[in-house]
Formats: sequence, structure tokens, C-alpha cells
Amino acid sequence: MQVISVNVGQVRQVAIQGRKVTTAIGKHAVDGRIAVQPLGLVGDEQADLTVHGGLGKAVYAYPHEHYAFWQRVRAQAGATATADNNGPRDRTLPLWDAGAPALAPGAVGENLTLTGLLERDVWVGDLLRFPDCALAVSEPRLPCFKFNAAMGFPHAAKLMTQSGWCGFYLAVRVPGTLAAGEAFELVPGPREVSIPELFSAQTAPKRR
Repeated sequence: MQVISVNVGQVRQVAIQGRKVTTAIGKHAVDGRIAVQPLGLVGDEQADLTVHGGLGKAVYAYPHEHYAFWQRVRAQAGATATADNNGPRDRTLPLWDAGAPALAPGAVGENLTLTGLLERDVWVGDLLRFPDCALAVSEPRLPCFKFNAAMGFPHAAKLMTQSGWCGFYLAVRVPGTLAAGEAFELVPGPREVSIPELFSAQTAPKRR
């Protein structure tokens, strides 16, 4: 298991579906060692602390293995929109280069782009032990309309919900530093609730 990229982003104002919103979903890779503090990575910001950030959701991790899927469905959505002469309604966040061969790390909004660890392997309370810090799995990420805009097509959040490829939030247990390229180990916690189980429960249609 390895860290592919460490990513941070700053809050900015953008237009989504004709209205102005603030967001920090656009993350970019940073070089060198980055300090990890109780509230997250130094240099990273969150726009809406009711859904991102805080002690329990200080760092967001996402498996790099899912990037090929998002690249493919974005390309299909773009081709369909071109054929219909009607561009994707939410392509309003300049977070990616439409001509690039692949999405850059951080495009999903994650702080840590990981490889070797999928949602199905992760349980709430598991510990990710890095060489100079330790982060505890807390909960899955729930997609919203900002994710649609970041991906560039209006049903991205729905696809994340259907696939369960949501990534997971981490709380900082031991502050320190992180760097791209370093390996980490997964230390099992109590293994009572898995990330897929919790994500499914949180996204299930509410009964009236």
C-alpha cells in the first residue's frame, strides 16, 4: 500500500448551475513532506465544515484504482454531449484538462491518493500507519452536486453512490508529516462496521 499523491486545495468561489458557491474540492498535488495536524494537512481548506473537515474528517483518502473508471465515464459523457450539441450542465469548475490523457490526482477532491487499499478492505476504526503519522478511518464520503461539477457531468454523484467507490475520511491520531511515494500499513480496528456498509446505510432511500 502506497501514497500516490498528497493534495491540498483552497476555498474559492465558482458558478455551479447558475449560482455562486464556495468550494475547495479542487485539490492539486504538492511536493515534499506536508505537515499533518489534527484538523488536516497544512495548506488545505474546506468550504463547508458541516460536511467536510473537523477532527473526524480531517483528511480524505481515495483509491487510485477508481480513476480509470471516472476517466472513462467522463469521456463518454463528453462525447454524448458533443453529439447532442449540448455540453454537460455542470462543467463549470476548471479542475481538469479536457485534453489530458488521465485525471490528475486530487481531481476527486481527495487529500491522499492511495493505491492498494479499496473501500471493501476498510472498516471504521482501522488505522493507517505512515512512517511519520497515523490516521484513523472514520466514515465514507457522501457525494454532492459539487462532485458533479468537478467531474463535469450531472450524474457523477449518482454513479459514486451506485458503485460505492466513495473513498473514506480519516481522523488524525498521531500528527506528523506525509509525502507522496511512501508506504503505509493498515492496522485493523474493532472491525464492527465497514466503509461499504456505512456508505450503503447513509445513502439508502429514506422511507416516508
